[in-house]
Formats: sequence, C-alpha cells, structure tokens
Amino acid sequence: MDLLLYVMRKKNVVNVMIGMRWGSKRWGRRGWMCGHSFLDGDLSTVDLYYLYHLPSDIKGSLAAAVNNAKDKVTLVLWLSQVKNVNFDVIARMFHVADFNFDKLQRYEDDELYGFVSDESDSVGQYKNLVQAARESRHINLRYIDTNSLLNTYRAASYSSSGSSVLVLFIKFVLITLISIVALYALAGLVFVAFILFAMSVIATSLRQNIRFSSSTQYIQERLGLNNPSFGMGPVSRDSGGGGETANNKSWWWRLFWGHNLFPQSCVVKWDWQEPQMVGSTMSFNIELFRKDGKPFVTKDTNSIFVEIRHHGNKVACTKQLESEDAGSNKVRVSFTVHKSGTYEISIMVSGRHVKNSPFTKVFEPGPIDAARTGFTNYCSTIVCTAGQSHPLTIETQDSFGNPALYKADQNNYFKIRVVETETNVRYVPTTQLIYNPDRKQLTMHINMEKEGCYQATVSYGDIKLRNGDFTILVISKEDMAHVNKNLTKKRHNIWYEARLLSKDHESTDKAKRVYVYISPKQLTLKEYYLKIIGKKLFTWRVCPSTKFHFDGHNSRYDCPTMTIKDCSQPPVHLAAKDRGIIAATFTHFLLRNIGGSETFQDKQLYFCQEIRKLQKSGTVTLKIDRSNLLYRSYRCTKSFSESDWYKNFQLHFIGEHGLDWGGVRREWFEVVCTELFDPSRSPLFVRFSKENSQGLVHPNPLRSTEFKLRYYEFAGKIVGKCLYDSARGSAYRQLVKAKLSRSFLAQLIGLQVNYRYFETDDPDLYKTKVRYILDNNIDDMELTFSEEEYTPDGQLLRVVDLIPNGSKIPVTNDNKVQYLNALAQYKLANNVREEVDTFLRGLNTLIPDNLLSIFDENELELLMCGTGNYSIADFKANAVIDGASLSFQRILDWFWTIVASFTEEQMARLLQFTTGCSQLPPGGFADLNPKFQISFAPTYNALPTAHTCFNQLCLPDYGSIEHFHQSLLIAINEGSQGFGLV
Repeated sequence: MDLLLYVMRKKNVVNVMIGMRWGSKRWGRRGWMCGHSFLDGDLSTVDLYYLYHLPSDIKGSLAAAVNNAKDKVTLVLWLSQVKNVNFDVIARMFHVADFNFDKLQRYEDDELYGFVSDESDSVGQYKNLVQAARESRHINLRYIDTNSLLNTYRAASYSSSGSSVLVLFIKFVLITLISIVALYALAGLVFVAFILFAMSVIATSLRQNIRFSSSTQYIQERLGLNNPSFGMGPVSRDSGGGGETANNKSWWWRLFWGHNLFPQSCVVKWDWQEPQMVGSTMSFNIELFRKDGKPFVTKDTNSIFVEIRHHGNKVACTKQLESEDAGSNKVRVSFTVHKSGTYEISIMVSGRHVKNSPFTKVFEPGPIDAARTGFTNYCSTIVCTAGQSHPLTIETQDSFGNPALYKADQNNYFKIRVVETETNVRYVPTTQLIYNPDRKQLTMHINMEKEGCYQATVSYGDIKLRNGDFTILVISKEDMAHVNKNLTKKRHNIWYEARLLSKDHESTDKAKRVYVYISPKQLTLKEYYLKIIGKKLFTWRVCPSTKFHFDGHNSRYDCPTMTIKDCSQPPVHLAAKDRGIIAATFTHFLLRNIGGSETFQDKQLYFCQEIRKLQKSGTVTLKIDRSNLLYRSYRCTKSFSESDWYKNFQLHFIGEHGLDWGGVRREWFEVVCTELFDPSRSPLFVRFSKENSQGLVHPNPLRSTEFKLRYYEFAGKIVGKCLYDSARGSAYRQLVKAKLSRSFLAQLIGLQVNYRYFETDDPDLYKTKVRYILDNNIDDMELTFSEEEYTPDGQLLRVVDLIPNGSKIPVTNDNKVQYLNALAQYKLANNVREEVDTFLRGLNTLIPDNLLSIFDENELELLMCGTGNYSIADFKANAVIDGASLSFQRILDWFWTIVASFTEEQMARLLQFTTGCSQLPPGGFADLNPKFQISFAPTYNALPTAHTCFNQLCLPDYGSIEHFHQSLLIAINEGSQGFGLV
C-alpha cells in the first residue's frame, strides 16, 4: 500500500495498476507459487479460479481484497478520466485510511476543499471533485465500464507522450515493411498459379496420348464391359457429350475446387413482396450451390447460420430442409413478425456470408386496432371552456402495439358520441381530426358550445377505444379564470357554499347549509354552528377513487346538484351554485397529484419521480443468519431509523462467502417475503381456503401468540423498502414475492371493501353463498344481519351482529346487497383492523400515503409484485445471447425447447436461479436490468451455473437433450438459494 501511495504521488498510479492488470493471467496461474508481492494492482487482476487449493476462509478474505482492489482501480480511472480530477488530488485522497467509493459518497462539499488547496487550479479541481462526490451518490460502481476507461487513459497517455516524431517514423517503417511483404506475397501467388497452370497443360497433353493396351481391351471384352446391355457403351473420349474437354475440365476443376459448398453461389428467394405488414409468419428459401453452379445436396442444416434481428433484439426462427430423408439443396427459414420496423437478416454458409448478406427487410405496422388504441395522458374527466377547442391526442396502435398509420376511409374512422349527463340527450360537438405523419400523432379537437356535464365515448369504426370513455365538464370563460386563480393560490383557503340534500341515500327534510373546502390534498365538507364553530362532516382525498356525479338541477334552491362518493364512505348529495368550479378545481388538483394522467404507466413514472426525492445516501450492512431467518432479520432491523431504511442495504449471510453485488440482497428480500407471506412458513398470513395452495393470502387474526403485531409493521417496512428500491431504478428493483388478497390491498389505499372481493379472495364462499344469495329469492331463508362463528371442531362459538341489532333484522331481496357488503366488511376488514393498520404504519414509514392512493388495488399489486406471467416469446425477444458456435446454437435450440415446456413453478425457479428473484418486473423480461444473459460455458456434461449479480446463465455442452434437461432441472431445483465462491 505504501508503494501504491508513492506511485500515486508521482502520477503513475494508473500505469502501475494497468500494467499489473494486464499481467493477470500469468500471475493468476503461477503467482502464488512464485511468491509475487501482494500489491493492490496485483490483487485487482487475481483470477481466483486457479487458486482452488486455498482454504475457504483464506479464499474468502482474498476475494474481498481482490474486489476491493478492483474497486480502487475503477475509482481512480473514473475520477481521472471522467471527472478530470488530477492524480495529485487522488493521491491525497488515498492518504485517508482505506479510502473507497462509499467514503467519497459521504463527503460534504466543504470537506473536499482540503484535497485541492495546494493545486494551481484549485477552483476547477474543487468543482470537479464536488461534482464527482455528488454524482457518486446516484451511480453504482459495479456498472462502470473499467475496460473503456482503460482504453481512454491509454489513448490520452499515448497522445501526450511527446514522441510524435518517433511514432510517425515507426508508422512509416511498418507501412513500408507491410507493402514489401504484400508485393512478395503477390508475386508468390502469381508464380504458384503459373506452375499449376503449366501442370494442368502437361497433364492434358499426356492424357491425350494414352491408349488402351490390347490386354486391357481383351479383359474388357471378356468381362462384357463393352456390352450395351450393361448400360455402358465402348469407352470413348467423346462420351458424356463433353468429350475430352469435359473430362479434362473435371479433372483439374475437382483438383482445385472440388464439390464443396460455395457461399457466394447460394441464392436466397423471398416468399413475400415488400411492403409487408406485421402479423404473419414469413418464410424464405436458401438454395445451396457449388462454385460450378451445380446444386449442393445436404442432409442437415448445421452449416447454415441464420440470425434475424429487430432493433438489436434477436428474433426466433426455424430452419428445415425441403426433404430431410433424401437430402436437399433448399433450406426453408420461417419467422414470425409482430413488431414493425427494419429487420436485419444475416445468412452465413460454412461460416461465410452469402451474397448481399445481411439483408434488410422493412415491415409496416398493421391496421389500427381500437382495442389497443387510446388517448395519451388520459383522464376520466376533462375540463373544457365553452366555445373553445380542446385538443385530445390519440395514440394509434395495431393489434401488436405498433404505432399504426392513420388512413381515413368510409368503413373505419374515428367518431365521438356525446350525451348530456343530466338529461341523457344526444349532443353533437364540433370535432376536427388533424394527423401529423412525421410524429405519427393524431389529434382530435373538440369544441363544446354549451356549458354542462357530458359523457363522451370515442370509437374507431364501431369499436370503442381502449380508454374511450370519459366525462367532459364544460364551464364558462369566467369560471375557468376562477379555476386558474384557485390553482395559483399559495394558501389554499378555497371554499364554496352548498346545500346538503342527502347522505347515505337518506334525504333530509331541510337541506343544511354547508361549505365545501378544496385543497391539493383533500376535499372537506363542513357545517358551522352560530357561524363560528365548525364541524367536519366528510373528508375525501384528492385521488382517483373520489368521484363526482352531476345529477341535475334542484328547483327549490335553484342550483345544480352533484353527488360525491368514494369507496370508503357513503355518497353525499349536494346542491351548489358553483358546482362546475368545484369539480374543475378538484380535477386539476387530481391531475397534479398523479402526474397529469390516469394511466398506470404515467402514474408509475410520477410515483418513481416523487420517491426519488426521498432518497438518502449511504449503505447499511446486514449480517443475517439463515437459521430462523425471519426473527434474525427482524432483530437486525429493529433499531433502524427511518433514514436507515432509505439507505442501500448490503447483505452478508453468516457462514457464506458470497459478495453482495446485488444478487445476495435480492435473495434476502425473496426469502424474507416468503417467510412473511407464505402460510406454510409463518402464521402471519392465511388463505381462506386451505386446500387451494395458489390462493391469495390475507392477514391472520387467529395467529399464534409468538407472532405479535410488530411483525406486521416489519412486513410493511419490507414492502415499503421494495417499492422504494424499485423506484430508484431498475438496477435496484426489488419485487414482493407474495399473492396478497385484493381486499387487503384495497384497505392499504383507503378503499372500503364490498362483497365483490369475495370472488377473488374467498372463491369457495363466493360460489356457495354469495352467488346463491344474489341469484335467488331469499325471503324464505330466514337470514339476519349476523354471522355465526364456529370452533375448528364445529362447535358454535358466538353470533356476531354485522350491524347494530343485526340479529333482529331479517335479510330480504331488497337489502341482500347491503347484507353481503356488511358480511364482507366484517370478514375482510373488521376482523383484521389491527393487523392492517400496523402493516400500513410500517409501509408509510417509507412510502407516503398520498402516493399509494393514486393507484387502485390491481395497479398496486402490479407495482409491488410485478407480473407472474412468463411469456416465452417475451423471453426470447429480450434475452442476450453470448456465443455463436455451432455447438452452442444446438444447446440454445434445446434450451428453448425445454423452457417452452416448463410449468409456472419451474419458470419461477429458473428466474430465481439466474436473477435471484422468481418474479419479473412490471414490464416483463424487457425491464430486467441487466438483461437476462445466456452464455456458453466451456465445460462438458456439467451442471449449468449462474451469476445472479449479472442475470447471467451459463450453459455447458451436452451430448443429448435428455442429459441437458436433467442437468437444468437439478440446477434450478437444488441451486436456487445460497451463495458461495466456486
């Protein structure tokens, strides 16, 4: 280390490290035995694979030292080449004991000035160093391309060496030598060609003088070889139609060219004419020929390599001979086109491209598909000014999600149907469609002349768009100016007078005078006693679950009416003169809260942007014992502050030597979630049907006493940490391995449960009881608003009233929906109120409640858990293939064949084995970072291996697909957990 610091002071640190780095293989193979010194530069190049004889504890310590040395090399290169920090400054920083990337992240700006105070350009160096420290808090050192930085450094050093004249002289000498060698080689080739030509002429002359001897003719006659019945005439130099010339040509032609396959003579014939639309399986033929123009017959396609790529992604294809039994010179290639754009088709024969390869083919998007077409920045309510045009942007797509071209015709065109909400009378607005072919963007301009509330439906042809239903609120110019003024207020003391006509479907004799208060976060209804004492009647959050419904006009108070409701409170019916302003202000605040759009993708983007603002720098190390992992993990994080949960977790399993570059952390989250949410591992969550192992899980109110409420708070923090890390970027993404009940997710975002949640959460109860009550006459069933509870052995435990005095209130056909909702409220919500509130307290430690509420329960599950559906086509389209040998192509074909037959569980195990997590991000394989890599391992009949930190699967060579299948199953079933140094 002293030597390293000395060299750094002399500005040669990178040269020393680079020299050591590129001598890695010699040191790695014999450096241990030869007694080389252990400098950091040497350590950064050690190949641990060749030190297999070391004890595990020494090897673990050495691995940590090697990785530390590599990090230092990368840090020096990054500071010097990317951030332009002088080597003198870097040397001073390395005087600090064990200086590393984490310490750089924790430096404050004023602490960095001491390192640059002695520099001539101290101001510039200080700015560079501050910028480097700040940027280091948002990047991962592991993803910095060290090799690229090495090349940059070498190029800079080479260009500044001051030896330009010597370099030019060396170049001149090299060019001269190469030219001389090339001339001698050309002369040698000409000489060889002349000798061969002379030999062929001499051979032809000798063959012309050959005559058959009489003995030879006698033998041919006695054997009957001249008999025409054998299919052979007398031997003649003119037989075969080519005579002497043909035989001569065949002799020397075969001598030089033989019958080998010649790539430049092969022909590709396409089965389609351009332009061609997506959606079909396309095929083309490769016709194989020799150089002499004759067909080359083959019985396999091993020598034919076809690669089809679309925007860098490989497209799967099949190769088949026209006749596999007898052989053929025609190979038919087929592939399916779903994505529009340019496809690059490379065809190689015997390792060489055929003529004009690679080919470029362009496929156009298909016709507009209404089910995939929709509005961008969609909102369920749009606010318009009367008499002014309002633009709506339509994203046209075909059935495969490609941007589709808009071509108006008589059969298919966009149309809008508008109906006034209060009267249900058809209204025809002025509309105009403008298409921008350069941006492939279609804009619909709507002009509404009449104020009011309307329900609009946009369709293409006779099919409604994906999000074609929305409400149009039309207000006057004066009211719009009032709304804009509300939005710009810094103090949100916005209120309007209204009349409370009814609540919970119960009308009041005299409507109370109430006041509606609006802020960016909530909508509040108050009443005042003596015009001084205020009382809150209702509060609604400004989120998508709060809805406005315009009902008509109240003649008594001469005011328009509206109903406000959400999923957790009874509906409230109001009459308000400023109804339009209230609804428009609420709508604008809502769009601001959810990022301007109600689509899941836009809300997810807004969620991630807001979460990143909470980011804290630093790293927390967790040392976990796998035995009793749930308890150990809880104890390890029990003393964490809120800021600790925001820091990056670095995991170390006690007794294991795995280095956490992301894979160990992902596995810990995976295992902890399994321990928390799997009913077979802990009683914190339970399935309503014990026989259904794939059922959704719900908090367990009857858990054992050792699992106290604090474990639910811990579970909430784990879920919050997963959401927080996922929002930081794909490199940190953590998914929750759990199938949570819809009613539980609904309660997390403040929604009230109802009987419909039984269909997903408790399907047995829904089929046997709920569905029967809904579909049949129940007046004679003698049901009451109560529920009987039984012990596990079938004894009646107690009778619970679902509503006050519920056991005395009969259930009828008129109130059976109210009974089912009360039953759902009791079974799905009231029973687990403490568990849900405690879980939510832990979740809100990291994720604010207002950000959760912008999603519905289905979107929240997608955000937390990703998708559990595995598409082989998606897998193939996004997998990165590293290897091009013929043997690896065979293994790869077997791999896709095997994976195509995998069950959902086996696919999850494959993902767990390769990435450390069994579930995919919301965008499927395309969102994996790093991408799923499949590489060739230079071994034979060994088990597949994986590097979870890089999402890399390494496949050895195998003699048969059966052996490969067996080895792959063993690897994913037995090796999906645990880390160690191999």
